[in-house]
Amino acid sequence: MDKIYRLPAKPEAKEANVVKGDKYRITVLTEGLLRLEYSEDGVFEDRATQTVLNRDFPETDYEVKETEEELVLVTKRLRLTYNRKAFDPRGLMVQVYGVGAGTTWHYGDELHDLRGTARTLDTVDGACELGHGLVSREGFSLLDDSASLTLNEDGWVEPRKKGVKDLYFWGYGSDYLGCLRDFYHLCGKTPMLPRYALGNWWSRYYEYTEKSYLELMNRFDEEGIAFTVAVVDMDWHLVHIDPKYGTGWTGYTWNPDFFPDPKRFMDELHARGMKITLNVHPADGVRAFEEMYEAMAKELGKDISREEPVSFEITDPAFLSAYFKYLHHPNEERGVDFWWIDWQQGGITKMEGLDPLWMLNHFHFLDNARDGKRPMTFSRYAGPGSHRYPVGFSGDTVVTWESLQFQPYFTSTASNIGYGWWSHDIGGHMGGYKDDELEGRWYQLGVFSPINRLHSTKNEFNGKEPWRFKAEVRAAMDDFLRLRHQLVPYLYTMNHRAWAEDTPLVLPMYYYEPRKDEAYRVPNEYYFGTELIVMPVTSPRIRGLNRAKEKVWLPEGTYIDFFTGMIYEGGRTMEMYRGIENIPVLAKAGGIVPMQEATDADSVSANPDRLVLKMFAGADGSFTLYEDDNVSCDYEKEICAETEYELVWNGEQKIVIHPAHGKNVASVKELIPEQRSYRIELYGCTDAQARCLENGKELSLTQSYDEQKHCLIVEIPATDAETEKTVTFSQPLFLAHNNAAEDVSRFLDQAEMEFDKKSAIDALVRSGKNPLVILSQLQAMELDGDLINCISEFLTAQPE
Repeated sequence: MDKIYRLPAKPEAKEANVVKGDKYRITVLTEGLLRLEYSEDGVFEDRATQTVLNRDFPETDYEVKETEEELVLVTKRLRLTYNRKAFDPRGLMVQVYGVGAGTTWHYGDELHDLRGTARTLDTVDGACELGHGLVSREGFSLLDDSASLTLNEDGWVEPRKKGVKDLYFWGYGSDYLGCLRDFYHLCGKTPMLPRYALGNWWSRYYEYTEKSYLELMNRFDEEGIAFTVAVVDMDWHLVHIDPKYGTGWTGYTWNPDFFPDPKRFMDELHARGMKITLNVHPADGVRAFEEMYEAMAKELGKDISREEPVSFEITDPAFLSAYFKYLHHPNEERGVDFWWIDWQQGGITKMEGLDPLWMLNHFHFLDNARDGKRPMTFSRYAGPGSHRYPVGFSGDTVVTWESLQFQPYFTSTASNIGYGWWSHDIGGHMGGYKDDELEGRWYQLGVFSPINRLHSTKNEFNGKEPWRFKAEVRAAMDDFLRLRHQLVPYLYTMNHRAWAEDTPLVLPMYYYEPRKDEAYRVPNEYYFGTELIVMPVTSPRIRGLNRAKEKVWLPEGTYIDFFTGMIYEGGRTMEMYRGIENIPVLAKAGGIVPMQEATDADSVSANPDRLVLKMFAGADGSFTLYEDDNVSCDYEKEICAETEYELVWNGEQKIVIHPAHGKNVASVKELIPEQRSYRIELYGCTDAQARCLENGKELSLTQSYDEQKHCLIVEIPATDAETEKTVTFSQPLFLAHNNAAEDVSRFLDQAEMEFDKKSAIDALVRSGKNPLVILSQLQAMELDGDLINCISEFLTAQPE
């Protein structure tokens, strides 16, 4: 195999970490991670496997005591007891320290972990069963690598010897983040995505032509909505073929009636700042109607005179080489940037134990990097280790509220097996029903998901264009699609964090509060990077209130609503009510979210010359913006630019924009614009006069204050990105107070209910009485429970 197909690996463990007998081998990879092997002939596997690449952990402290009956191995995290025989429940057990009851595992025990992810959501209407993950409230989990194929030095796969046991025991207690970091060392890091992948994707299974596709993009331009990725489903190739060849599901020849000049079509998309991916279903191989059939068949020794098909033989290196040479590389030369591998035909090949989906993901990803660019592919999940081949395609879901309700949990829980870059069919793919509100909520989830890809099937009434929906939903869709592009500076920094710090963008709430029961009771709530907590709305609005409700848990601290500026006191679970215009997105006091104003595709794919810094008052905070060339693998060499932003709340209050500095680059200006302007939005604070100094010289700035959102806005003109800028204030800033009376009044104004009740409620809220007294009187009025709870959110969000 060519060297580009050889995945870097360090599969041999340090000898000092190994405890070995005639038929067993125990490798203490870390204080919480054990490799447990048993082989009757005493021969063990030291090569990399499909799942495991690196066993070269540093030397680990542990103790071993042996008697005639058993071996006892102890680390700071766990205690293993083993009778040195073939693994069985009586002879092999591990106790994990520091978790409480239920912390002992016996070989063969059923696992009760917090689950991982699934291969696909194809045809799923609601929830589906998830595979095992690495973290558990019991403190342990298990990864069985016994059936995984090995990777040879030349990059090819080979079945391993049968009958061996090769287990990885994860005994990290409640240290979920530590467990995840060691998983990424063992199985390989999550590579960075190219910047364009973090923008909006347009996708639809539909018979587009060059003309109709470009006309659609023109309409989106008129609407002020941009996409960075054009996903072209299977109708780009010949589909209606002579029945003697079978179906047209698999194809590689462009349909000349739809796309008479494929390069021209893709050049036009590139000129718009978009990247292109084409859908392929490779299962049927290459048949005689394809334009590249003769050349490929000849190379592989097929009988061209008999139109002998080139079967899909992914276990044959010669086929794999020709597969890329004839089917993919020519189209990449025309303009295809990466491939959507739509494999739906199961996991059987001629090589026992080899899943064709894994082979496609593995080799497509590596092949996509052959010219030095940052690789990417788009395909379904093929088991642990699949995080090395982003992005994940979750499959064809059914368009129902039940499907939407499952996806936030599905997305965050995938991080328990290290899979952080799922892409869902936002809006749902097929079946189901039209519900404008459902679609709007799905778009909102998409914006706060790893990848935002709109998609739907070929039903004429199932389009995802925002102008096909009611005005209020359309407005929300438009706003959120633009918001996704505005968030790219933040998302790209989190993209780097996923690689550098082994922490996925989306994490379940229990990762930072593993001992809090409340963290496990909000399965749809998650951390979205370092600064935000998100609870997608996955249920319809309540009739009359025009608000949907979600149960939200806030850890200790002060939180500020990303959209409204409402201030919340944490350390509790509460119901939050939201109209169609937004969802609960909370930033902790001191949070900083760097964003950009420009939302066109070209601007989103480049490092911006104007940034918006959303800051949240009430505590000190800092954020380091990461930037690089966005397209190459130079990030692996730490060639980048970093800019730290600092909010000093306690003491001498100020906002500091530190000088941008480069790493391993002659000048930072090779990577970012020479000058940058800023808009600082400080939410949750009182008003004050601001001034800005750059190297001791005062800059001219403009400022304003949004009373409703308690937001102080400071505009800093474009200046050298490598200078320090400090914003100070004429008087102390204080955490603002919610104006509950005005908030309730605005809510009542849009609610559809009796006018007299509105007036009575408004008067009561404005009476100045204690909120508890007001709530008690509302109860006495025998109002609807959700109406009272909605008003309660305003009254108690920020207790006095």
